[in-house]
Amino acid sequence: MKKVCWPYFDPDFHNFPERIYGPTCRVTIDNESLEESTVVKVDSVNKQGLLLELVQVLTDLNLTITKGYISSDAGWFMDVFHVQDQHGNKLIDQKLIDNIRQAIGTTSETTIGSAMPKTYANKAVYEPQHPSEHTAIEMTGTDRPGLFSEISAALAQLHCNIVEAHAWSHNDRLACVAYVSDQSTDSPIADPNRLALIEYHLTNVLRATAEKNPSETHINPVPQEVKSPGRDGTKTDVERRLHQLMLSVRDFDRPDEPMSPTNVIGLGSNGDEEGGRKTLVSIESCDEKGYSIVSVECKDRPRLMFDTVCTLTDMQYVVFHASVGSRTGYAFQEYFIRHLDGYALNTESEKERVIKCLEAAIERRVCEGVRLELSAANRVGLLSDITRVLRENGLAVVRADVATQGEKSVHAFYLRDISGNEVDMDFVESMKKEMGPIDVEVKNERRRTSTQTPTSPAERSRFSFGYLLKSHIERFSQNFVPIK
Repeated sequence: MKKVCWPYFDPDFHNFPERIYGPTCRVTIDNESLEESTVVKVDSVNKQGLLLELVQVLTDLNLTITKGYISSDAGWFMDVFHVQDQHGNKLIDQKLIDNIRQAIGTTSETTIGSAMPKTYANKAVYEPQHPSEHTAIEMTGTDRPGLFSEISAALAQLHCNIVEAHAWSHNDRLACVAYVSDQSTDSPIADPNRLALIEYHLTNVLRATAEKNPSETHINPVPQEVKSPGRDGTKTDVERRLHQLMLSVRDFDRPDEPMSPTNVIGLGSNGDEEGGRKTLVSIESCDEKGYSIVSVECKDRPRLMFDTVCTLTDMQYVVFHASVGSRTGYAFQEYFIRHLDGYALNTESEKERVIKCLEAAIERRVCEGVRLELSAANRVGLLSDITRVLRENGLAVVRADVATQGEKSVHAFYLRDISGNEVDMDFVESMKKEMGPIDVEVKNERRRTSTQTPTSPAERSRFSFGYLLKSHIERFSQNFVPIK
């Protein structure tokens, strides 16, 4: 009898489909290879916007990306992140490591773009995905000193409780996202007539500036979800929206007038005076592979990769390969991109627009001057009171983050002097003593070399925080609680 021969089958044949196409996502966290960083490796089927989603996950968890390598050719996404915690150490908390695995797995399985905001013309519209207890209000317009204070006052007069608010000012433009509830019921505002009235009043506040940059106010009449499912925080979701709103009002266009100390609030292409190095964004062509290579060099800071990837994604560009890193406080990023239609950047005008938009994305978050943090028992009109005091004493809010934590309202403001003078840190520190039991934290983000003529002690005291808050402190001091 002849011996029957059967074709050979690899015993792992049943695993081939997974090895070829991969599971939805594989996440590997390596805490042994590097001494100072934790390595997060992600292998996944590629989807448009996945890179941004992954960077969002890591940023939401307050992790710093020190290095990154990305490749996503042939429908397969492979990424390596070197991350550290907010103290600059590798990750040792097992709960945090488990959260990373879970969050990245949830992100890769979700259809990217299902919860992304859409923009129609110059008006931003959110598509709510989950019910919540707040109504979302989005505003854009031409910035002016005291505008954020006027917005806060208008909402207070309209009996709206500000549960959370975030505002960015850059190149004479302002973008603001606020989550509000009804003052009396602490519930979402659903009455169409009242929503129309709120929109009308806020639009009038925003339009009380030059006609050059049109303003927009949009109220989401459906309760807006503040927290994203599967993640611990939502800060980057709001920040992505702020990036989109600033892009919609073309904050990448410089004001016509020369940049003066009163309107410079970022570094960007204007350079880093301390380090002597400028922010540089350049674009080259890789004709052999059909890519455009975007190179970014700037001062390193937290959330930098999120800002650049967010901008490229929202401008409809796909990142196929990338490498990011930093050395001696300076960041280097390189992205191989194509437009969503598959073509590289062909015209000089398109390249110039991408360069300007990336510069603006880097500048928006960088605020020079004084950061003021305070905490208070939450009440309607508190934000309006605080910002009015600042405005009446010559201080403008260039960035704001306000959130409610239980019964407390936590405020963080970046401030500059409207007249162009540098806010004197000596008087900032004296303010803390004058305020007695009220605990306020003040930080000087960066000391700039002042070109102004030194002012007299009497003049400087007029601009001190102690002076500007002391006369108003009796009115709402009972509402403050120490920061913890």
